Amino acid sequence: MFLYACNVTKKVPDGEYLLTANKFQYTDGKIFSDEIPDLVAQKPNKKTLLVLPLGVGLYNMANPKYDTILKEYMTYPSEMRNQKLRDSLFKKFDHPEFVGRNLFWNRFFHTVGEAPVIYSDAKTKQSAKSINNRLINRGYWDAQVTTNVKRDSAGKKAEVDYIITHKDPTYTKDYFYNIPDQNVRSIYESQLTKSLVRKGQILDETVLEKEITRINDLMKEEGYYKFNNDNQDIYFVADSLQSRKNVPLVMNIIKDSIGTPYRKATIGKITVSVAGNLNNADKLPLKDSIRGINIFRRDSSYKANALWLPIILKPGDIYKQSNLDLTRRNLISMNNFTILKAADFLRKEGTAAERDSIIDVEYVLRPLPKYEFNIATDIHYSQILNFGFSPSVDLTTRNVFGGAENLVTSFSGVIGTTKDPKNPDAIFNAYELSAQASLQFPRLLVPFKKYYKVIPKRYSPITSINLGASVQNNIGLGRINFNAGLNYSANVDEGRIQHRLTLFNTQLSLTQNKDRYYEYFPAEDVIRQAVFGWYEDVYPDVNANNYSYDQISRMIVNDQAFLASIPAGDQDILNAFRQSLLNKDRQTQDVIISSIIYNFTYNEIGKKEYTNPIFFSGKVEFAGNTLSLLTHKEKEDGVVSGNSKTIFKIPYSQFIKFDFDFKKYFTFFNDRVKPHTLAFRQLVGVGIPYGNSSTMPFIRSYFNGGANDIRAWVAFGGLGPADSQLDERVRSYAMDNVKLTTSVEYRLPLTNMFEAALFTDAGNIWGLKDNGYGDQFKFKKFISQMGVGSGFGIRMNIAYVNLRLDFAYKMHDPNRPKGSRWVIDEIKPLQPTVNFAIGYPF
Repeated sequence: MFLYACNVTKKVPDGEYLLTANKFQYTDGKIFSDEIPDLVAQKPNKKTLLVLPLGVGLYNMANPKYDTILKEYMTYPSEMRNQKLRDSLFKKFDHPEFVGRNLFWNRFFHTVGEAPVIYSDAKTKQSAKSINNRLINRGYWDAQVTTNVKRDSAGKKAEVDYIITHKDPTYTKDYFYNIPDQNVRSIYESQLTKSLVRKGQILDETVLEKEITRINDLMKEEGYYKFNNDNQDIYFVADSLQSRKNVPLVMNIIKDSIGTPYRKATIGKITVSVAGNLNNADKLPLKDSIRGINIFRRDSSYKANALWLPIILKPGDIYKQSNLDLTRRNLISMNNFTILKAADFLRKEGTAAERDSIIDVEYVLRPLPKYEFNIATDIHYSQILNFGFSPSVDLTTRNVFGGAENLVTSFSGVIGTTKDPKNPDAIFNAYELSAQASLQFPRLLVPFKKYYKVIPKRYSPITSINLGASVQNNIGLGRINFNAGLNYSANVDEGRIQHRLTLFNTQLSLTQNKDRYYEYFPAEDVIRQAVFGWYEDVYPDVNANNYSYDQISRMIVNDQAFLASIPAGDQDILNAFRQSLLNKDRQTQDVIISSIIYNFTYNEIGKKEYTNPIFFSGKVEFAGNTLSLLTHKEKEDGVVSGNSKTIFKIPYSQFIKFDFDFKKYFTFFNDRVKPHTLAFRQLVGVGIPYGNSSTMPFIRSYFNGGANDIRAWVAFGGLGPADSQLDERVRSYAMDNVKLTTSVEYRLPLTNMFEAALFTDAGNIWGLKDNGYGDQFKFKKFISQMGVGSGFGIRMNIAYVNLRLDFAYKMHDPNRPKGSRWVIDEIKPLQPTVNFAIGYPF
């Protein structure tokens, strides 16, 4: 039956043809080749895996005698499709004998299948015309589009060739503008450098349309509410009398009412109502007015001040569309209301001037439910944990204190796979369970009420108080973490700039299974046993029966006579032992981090006015300074770390940390539906321990590798520190205080869903001081110590999710001996480092 159904022309009527292919021939270059196929009205049935039109096969499995009935049946809304409708259609099409039949499988094949696309001569001609019109609009006035239809009468199949000749485009010889209104002219000229229309460009109507949109936005930001409302005020005139290839272009901005100047508008009456529905908006009993903003409520569950704060507008202000947009965003971001009405309109009463220049604004808000409960399961990815599953339960309690505050409590878990040196083949060997609570205020929580005089309301300030706890089990060494913090954030320039200040940021990290460290890192245990054996040969009583591992290790690193006696040939093992002790100190440390963090972000991504956007994030963190004033008690903290001051017998970290992340994106072929992108990223991180700390804590240290870093190395995959020649078994888990990562990636779209990429990553980690094996950062050497990897990737865009598969190869490995660090000639194409991740790497 299936083979019979796969006869794709089974339901093609005699004398008709199944459209099997649209082909495009470009006689003078593939200009707009990504746009043109979408202009064709008829497209062949989709093929599964580029082989068979499975949809047609499924459709053909339905009995053809029901096709006409089911075609009409499927046009009805789903809620109307029932047996009663089927019976009525059976009678309509003179088949009363079908009454009562369910036709389940026939309906199923019609639903999941795809009707064969029957070639239409009229639609082919219309498609050719649409392509020709598009080329004319894009500046190719003399373009020609012809078609050639290949019909297979025996097979009842047809394919269409579209032959496209662009010919030479028409260019803008000179560009002029005619703007009689002096105020409008002055505003336009102040932004003339941002004009999208240029002399010498191809005369592309899509560019002219974008220029009109730009001017409209510009004028509405300058107070001209009615500017070009009917889309008749701005028009372009191209004079083609002298030439069709080089034409002068004139832009006109002329008000339809000749002699009447454009008038700037001001904000008039502002009304905010909290109601259950629109019909009750004018019947609310509670009425307040705060600084000219009228507030109406049905009860006092929301304080009037909470409804005044998100409103950026003020009566008497010059109209700016961005203020209306920002006010709307503020109301939505409060997550307390559904906006039933957000209207701005010219005043309907008063003098003619008032009716033409005063804008009244009205918002009607409906409160969202007090409680919102969500259960979700997500795919989780991180540099260390790789892929995993993340179930979560969230409860949102709205308007906790009457000021639109929200309390969000969440319980979540992550189950995933991480690199385990004890069991490299283990899967789902890591987990994290966490409970978090966040109390969010749509304002600044500060001792003085009139903070908005210093930090304007248009900055949309937010305060959040966070408290949480988590239990982790990664590579055997489990951790219990507690965190708390007070966060302030503000957005400037429509979100392009963000400031974030975190006060009382406190983290307590407690490590479990410390005494089993060497069980989870057996490679380091081999090195430990070797050095312990040497020491026991000199001091027979110093062994694991009489002393702990840490006690013996401390004796060894402090015994200068013994260290000096180690032969030169064994120094590499000794250095690996020292690094192993540093790894152990970092990974088993209990620590309190109490810090102040300031983060500045500048982001042009997603802003339509930036073709080649940049992104910059800078963060500085100061930790431990307050705690250093409160305690002087000390305790032993690790073999290498020495003694540290403590709070509640737990050492606290003291450091300053800087992180800078810069990204730049260049787009090419912007005339295409999906342009190409060259993306660049530079990451710089520096952590400086001081005072109570000799090293950075584990959760603030840097490591190399992973799908969002240097992709030729997996996370903790043996790159760094610097060009250290330490044993890779120990070096792989080394972390350090300085990090540089540079990445370049070229992204080119293949289809609407798939994208390819070529990339190169370079970077490493270093120490601020030499730990005895050349890991100190030095300006004269750091470039030669960079690990370099290149590769290619495939990305798939599904809805708002980007799935990424990158294949990377090592090019320069700084941790190999000198003279053999460039490894390009050793590349094995079928053995790349594979990175599977969600989202772009940067």
